[in-house]
Amino acid sequence: MFIELRKGMLLYPGTFNAIIAPENVLVSAIKSNPDLQRFLFLYISGNYSRILTSIGRIDTNFEICRAFTAQQLFTILQNASHTVIFLEHDPTLFDGAEQMLPQISGMLKDAGRESLVILYSPSMDRAFSSLMRKADHIIEIAFNDEGLRRPPGHGTSQRWKQGCRSPQQRTLEVT
Repeated sequence: MFIELRKGMLLYPGTFNAIIAPENVLVSAIKSNPDLQRFLFLYISGNYSRILTSIGRIDTNFEICRAFTAQQLFTILQNASHTVIFLEHDPTLFDGAEQMLPQISGMLKDAGRESLVILYSPSMDRAFSSLMRKADHIIEIAFNDEGLRRPPGHGTSQRWKQGCRSPQQRTLEVT
C-alpha cells in the first residue's frame, strides 16, 4: 500500500511525512488511490478543514476526528492504531500550547514506525516547522496560478518584470 502524490513521488507505510502542497494535490492523491479503502484511515483536522469535503469518502474504514486543542490532538494520537494517519495542520491548536509541539512531533514519529503518517499544510508556519522536525520525509510542492510546476528561482513572471502588478498581489502598490 502506498499513496502517490505525483508520478514517482510515493509515500509508504512506516514513515512520517510532512507535506506542504496545494490542496488539490492531496485531494487527488487520496481520491485516485482506491486501495486506501481497504485500510484503516484516520483523518484528523483542527478547528476547520480545507480538504475534507473535497475527499468525499464514505466508507467504514475512514474515520474522522477533530481536535480543537493541542491536548485533544495528543489524546487522538495516543489512541490511533490506523494504517494511515492523515493530520491536516491547524496552527490555532497550538495557541498558548507551544510547549506541546515537540511532544506531538515525537508522537507522529512514533506512529510513523507502523503506519503511514502524513502531516499536511498548504503553507509553512512556526507550528508546522516545529512538528515536521522529526519527519522522515519533507515534501514541498509549489504551483503557480496555471497549476504548472514553478522552477526554483523563477517566481516572477515577465508581466511583473515589465511593471504590471502580480496576479497574487492582494494590496495596493505604493509608488
